Amino acid sequence: MQQKAKILVVDDEPGVVSLLKDYFEMNDYLVLTASDGEEAIKQAGHGPSIILLDINMPKMDGLEVCKRIREHINCLIIFLTARVEDMDKIAGFIAGGDDYVTKPFSIDELGARVMAHLRRENRRTGSTKVSFEGDLTIDYGAYKVSVGGQEVPLTKKEFEIIELLPKNRGQVFDKERVYERLWGNDAEGDSAVIAEHIKRIRAKLKSAGTGEHIETVWGVGYKWK
Repeated sequence: MQQKAKILVVDDEPGVVSLLKDYFEMNDYLVLTASDGEEAIKQAGHGPSIILLDINMPKMDGLEVCKRIREHINCLIIFLTARVEDMDKIAGFIAGGDDYVTKPFSIDELGARVMAHLRRENRRTGSTKVSFEGDLTIDYGAYKVSVGGQEVPLTKKEFEIIELLPKNRGQVFDKERVYERLWGNDAEGDSAVIAEHIKRIRAKLKSAGTGEHIETVWGVGYKWK
């Protein structure tokens, strides 16, 4: 029997938590809930497949919760938020989030987004392997990149950009296509988000002592050297 996907719903509004709990249980998910950041961190220890995380919570907001969780686990994290400017998106993705859904949202659209993320995650974990790029080692199954045996600290989306480019060696990806591949066909491309991710990846790889691996094709996009 296929194991049910486990979802953690985190929101300080009881009505939102109740609505999402009922919906996802009706759609055959195991649902955990939390009403604040501290409780969310504890519940994350139960190994959810995906977390729906409200950003605007008192005491500890969703961004801080995400940073704390990302120190230990790699599950999918979708932010729920009433505001979503470019800088908010960048801050959320840098913290380790995978997607944004703005309030008020269609619950069926949210359900479809969750299903699509889990489907993509299952596809990528089914093709685990390790590749060696000179002094750089990419472990696709463990979401790890290391240089000379020392792990490079990357967010999940930073890793997925590194995963995308060498697996499609020689292809040039513009920012919108990178965004589409990582966030799905229904996502709206955001060049500022991708540019910031590439900038941070390059800085981290340089700090680790490895050479330039991502090449900018001016006026077009990026490719793996």
